[in-house]
Order: sequence, then structure tokens, then C-alpha cells
Amino acid sequence: MPRPKNERIVHKPPLFTEFKPLGVSGRLLGQTLLSLDEYEAFRLADYNGLSHAEAAGEMEISRSTFTRLIEQARKKIADLIINGNLLLIEGGNVHFRKNIIRCLSCGYMFDMNIDASFAECPQCHSVNLLNLAGGFGHGKCCTERSYVQSKMKGGNYAGR
Repeated sequence: MPRPKNERIVHKPPLFTEFKPLGVSGRLLGQTLLSLDEYEAFRLADYNGLSHAEAAGEMEISRSTFTRLIEQARKKIADLIINGNLLLIEGGNVHFRKNIIRCLSCGYMFDMNIDASFAECPQCHSVNLLNLAGGFGHGKCCTERSYVQSKMKGGNYAGR
């Protein structure tokens, strides 16, 4: 039986989770599934230009694990571009550091720490908000992890 995968850190959820070629119905396309940790590896290495060691540190994983993730992500992205597939970003054993909230009334988006609370849009004061991390099933788990990590770093961790 394989050992369970370690949790990986993703800075914040992606703004968009589906991409497809223009002018073709999604029903007619093959699908390429990119996990959230593969997305984060791609973002850190190819968008932000970090070295594998730096990016692995950001994700709290080993450099060799990061290298496997970025190779998988690049292969999947090449496949969807060359074959014209529908890209879906979802899944993975991850926790977010930050969250993005989108106001569905005015379109304003704002970043916040994963453990911060929100009640209304700071722009238009609407309560019609979309929690992007929550769309991936995250929020409470990431908040609890953030709390435990801060306690461990401060030396006050009591073995919860």
C-alpha cells in the first residue's frame, strides 16, 4: 500500500479553473486535469521564475517532489495546447495560504489571509460573495493548519 501524499502548500486558489480552445464546444473536447499542486508548481517555476529549490520551499515539499510535479504539469499543458483539450484545474492534497474573494455584485476581487473572516465586499458592501478557496472545499482545514503552524513556530505547540 503506497504511503499517503504529504500536503502541499498553494499560495492562493486560481482565478479560473477551466480553459478551452475558442470556438469549440467543451463537450467535443478531450479533458486534461491539472491538480492544484501541479498548477502551483507551474505558477512558481514558469510564471514566477523560481528555481526548483526555492519553489519546493514555498510549497513545503522536497525538491525532487517539486521536480516531478513540474514535469507532470508541463506535459499536461503541452498536451492541452497541442491536442486542443479542455483544461480543468482541481483536486490535490493541498492547503491554501491566502484566499481570493470575488464580489458577485460588482466584480471586485480581494485577497486575504486564509484565516481572515469576511462579511461584505469592501467596494460595494454587498454580501453576495464567492469564496474561491471554498470552491475547492478549503477554508476551515487551511485555517486550522495555519493556526497549528504558527503555534509550532512560536514554540507554544502543545501537541493538539
